[in-house]
Amino acid sequence: MKTEVVEIDERFGQEYAGRYKFVEISWSKRSRIIQRHTKYSQLTGQVVNSDYVSVQAETIWASLKEQPPGKPVSLEKLLSEEENGVPIGIGELFSQIVNRLNNLNLEETVFLSEQSEDKNPIRLSPTSDCAKNSAGHQNSSDSNPRKSCNNSS
Repeated sequence: MKTEVVEIDERFGQEYAGRYKFVEISWSKRSRIIQRHTKYSQLTGQVVNSDYVSVQAETIWASLKEQPPGKPVSLEKLLSEEENGVPIGIGELFSQIVNRLNNLNLEETVFLSEQSEDKNPIRLSPTSDCAKNSAGHQNSSDSNPRKSCNNSS
């Protein structure tokens, strides 16, 4: 598992100064965090709502393995919207570190931070129409012309 260590000076306050160590989390852990904070449509399976802040805070907390002796960072502080939460700058820094460690790219970040609406996160392959038409009910109406499928085996 990948690790990253960052030494923070007093720019975010004396209580946050010190050494922080982050480690890559498992795919399973990351998936469970996302699932816990994402609501899906029962009809379409598309994302209805996702609490990106909670996903990010839990990912930071799961990745954080060492911090200064005073333990200035907690899950509660990462989630807090009040003045006792972590400063914006340190939260953004920690987010960048854990996203890099856990290979979270821009597309996944957008997926988590927006509702799906009409977007379908499943991309069909060019041969998916062939697979759909290869079995099942065949429609012979002229209004729905068939595409020719050239499968090279």
